[in-house]
Amino acid sequence: MRPTLSLLQNARLTLYSRLNCGLCETAKVTLNNLRQRKTFEYAEIDVMAPGNQQWKDMYEFDVPVLHVEKILPDGQLSNPKKLFHRFTETEVQKAIDEC
Repeated sequence: MRPTLSLLQNARLTLYSRLNCGLCETAKVTLNNLRQRKTFEYAEIDVMAPGNQQWKDMYEFDVPVLHVEKILPDGQLSNPKKLFHRFTETEVQKAIDEC
């Protein structure tokens, strides 16, 4: 029997970014490259978009920020590991493995 997709996706990655951010574009490429080899849930949040005031207050001047969280068996999320500004595929993979 093969594991279901939900069992393979044991991590959730959320990228906090904004428009016209060169580091954010680099981070997106890094994550896209990693997704070719690793399965995980992924979301992007534009901290400047309406309705994202909480994230704007936290990360407006720190983007890109990546939250790496483990999806626990009960569906809850672990405390996030956070990577800031410049990060490599290796660093993201390590954060996934450690959470």
